[in-house]
Amino acid sequence: MTQHRYFLFAALATILVAAVRVPLAAQSAGERRLCVAGTVVDNTTHEPLAGVTVQVLQSKIGTVTDAAGRYRLFDLQPGSYRIRFSSVGYEAVVKTDVAVNAVRPATLDVAMIPQPSLQGEVVVRPEYFQRDLDAAASRQTLGGEEIRRLPGGFEDVVRGVSTLPGVAQAQNGRNDLLVRGGAPSENLFLIDNIEVPNINHFGTQGSGGGPLSFVNLDFVQSVTFSSGGFGAQYGDRISSVLTIDLRDGRDDRFGGKATISASQFGLNVEGSVTGSGSYLASVRRSYLDFIFRAAGLSFVPEYWDLLGKVSYRLGRNDRLSVLAIGAIDRVKQFNDNADARFDNSRILDNSQNQLVAGVTWNHLFSGGYLNATLGRTLVTYRFRQSDSLLMPVFTDSSTEDEINLRLDAQLDLAEATELSVGAGARTIGFDAALFLARPAAPLDVSLADRFLKGEAYVQLAHGFPWGMRAVVGGRIDYFSGISNRTAASLRGSLSQSVDERSTVTASAGRYYQSPSYIWLVANDDNRKLRDIRTDVFVLGVDRVLAEDVRVSLEGYYKAYGDYPAAVSRPFLLLANTGAGFGGADEGFASFGIDPLTSGGTGRAYGVELLLQKKLSAVRCYGLVSLSLGRSLFTALDGVERPGNYDQQLIFNVSGGYQPDDRWEVGFKFRLATGRPYTPVASTGDPAFGYLVTSQYNALRLASSHALDVRVDRRWPFDSWSLITYVDVQNVYNRKNPLAPRWNARLNGPDTENNQIGILPSIGISAEF
Repeated sequence: MTQHRYFLFAALATILVAAVRVPLAAQSAGERRLCVAGTVVDNTTHEPLAGVTVQVLQSKIGTVTDAAGRYRLFDLQPGSYRIRFSSVGYEAVVKTDVAVNAVRPATLDVAMIPQPSLQGEVVVRPEYFQRDLDAAASRQTLGGEEIRRLPGGFEDVVRGVSTLPGVAQAQNGRNDLLVRGGAPSENLFLIDNIEVPNINHFGTQGSGGGPLSFVNLDFVQSVTFSSGGFGAQYGDRISSVLTIDLRDGRDDRFGGKATISASQFGLNVEGSVTGSGSYLASVRRSYLDFIFRAAGLSFVPEYWDLLGKVSYRLGRNDRLSVLAIGAIDRVKQFNDNADARFDNSRILDNSQNQLVAGVTWNHLFSGGYLNATLGRTLVTYRFRQSDSLLMPVFTDSSTEDEINLRLDAQLDLAEATELSVGAGARTIGFDAALFLARPAAPLDVSLADRFLKGEAYVQLAHGFPWGMRAVVGGRIDYFSGISNRTAASLRGSLSQSVDERSTVTASAGRYYQSPSYIWLVANDDNRKLRDIRTDVFVLGVDRVLAEDVRVSLEGYYKAYGDYPAAVSRPFLLLANTGAGFGGADEGFASFGIDPLTSGGTGRAYGVELLLQKKLSAVRCYGLVSLSLGRSLFTALDGVERPGNYDQQLIFNVSGGYQPDDRWEVGFKFRLATGRPYTPVASTGDPAFGYLVTSQYNALRLASSHALDVRVDRRWPFDSWSLITYVDVQNVYNRKNPLAPRWNARLNGPDTENNQIGILPSIGISAEF
């Protein structure tokens, strides 16, 4: 049996086991229809809160939480609601965009923050924007519904954060997270507390990008994105943290959803497990192969992804969850004629399998909680690029198999004082074989090794009576794959409440990231690399202008050190690789094929503005972000150049309007100054895509801009619900430029190398 079939059957087995002994009974006549359900807990201790008032705004429907912090709301009409949670001693909070339909209850879990006081006076804070006690700045949380309705987002979690401040895009068809001038390899992904190397189909090895996420948005409860200044509990990444929390399956009865969208079709199922448990599962398949083949293209990408999750309550204080995600990606090439063989010679074939699995135990104790996660990730990469005679130019066969144990605990030491501690250990089985056809000396190397990683952190947070909150922490990281194996760092933040609507924040810290495993293969000296180091400083102010409108302004500065730099190509820094589809056009640089040394430096700085309006009684919503910044890097030649992802201005505006509970219209507009690029010419380096390296990143593309529009229509029925949408990307057909590529047939650059123009798509979902 081939390896990709093993992944498929393993994920399917998880789904089938979850479905054992599931009650399939439909709702009986006269039974009340459950619409919203969830649990309310203390934000610090995670202790369930009893007696919390849960009120549906602009209605008479409400309830209170029971002794286990659970609540249920019944008999709401299909539509979008706002729900208020209030309790004595806690800040009230309003949750918006709670989508209710006729067949599946919405899951809404809430963590309430103890109510602060300034010199003995209780502070009544705006309820639409909850404070963040863990991070002083640079952190945003999006709900699944906010991501789903984003025009041009393909209902993708990564594209959902692309409109936030500080996030650049390599090109429209990619999910590379480029945060505050950093590379796509600098971002941490967590799914239900399991660290995942990459959450995208056709992922770039050693990086974090790809064209499309394999996380099913239907199962996402919330996404939290931190673009800098994050706390000591997160390590081994230096730019951002993207945390994805999946919801539990419904516990009232069996249900499901069938979907066909712009690029894929799929089926979801969920229901209860005997006792106090629930499950959810999905399988999705792309139909790009049908579209590409019908269009006569010479290559076809196709993928599957499968997800299964089982959650079970072991009692009042314990909860267990099991998660498994599988992704199978294949690229098929049709080399029927000389033109097809030439086109395919310019493509890096990226076929791979990914498996994410883990078990998480949550335990509550007096004054705190403990989370323990045992996770496994397994990725097999098969990269290949051939010439027009089908002779291999580059191949990479790699396996990264990681088993990770992570423990996190938080204790409430005293009033307004919390202690967070944690530790983790990871074993990595890694093997790789690289081949690169070079005229002088072909590269043909392999590496098989087992690495160890370890981490430990401690963090103390304290709130002062005058409205200040201080957080200080430190961590140590260990990686056995390099000579300098340990790295210690300190981080801290301050936030000061000026009044009930305004907060000033500041944070500073040192961050380390170990080299990507694939960078250690090509040369023995690459094992002498040090951890990449970044010192980060952030200063910001946040102001609530109205109950549903807030504005924030932040400035940041990042100083990079010990970045891997190429010895043989002294202009090259690996901070400038990893985005895009790679291959011969970039000389396969992202795979670390050069002798490398930790001699690169860099700096990134900028100012970011965010204006956000939540959906409220006024049935419109919106987000405006403006980012002004620079990123500059210096390789071994000592010349400071703009980084590959140095977009000096990025402007996003998105929003929408709901005239009623059935219709919704949304838009997104993005404008960005052009990225730096290097010209190509016959005098360029043939081993580096004919780039004229003497002008490395000396030129800039023209500015890019596009408008996306989406219209949704909901059709509620008695026992099922239908959702349809039309999504048009790049409405006015702007063909934004890409960096030039060398064309061997023309013996010159491509005459046209632009991103795709207008792209209409439709989606249909039936939920039962």
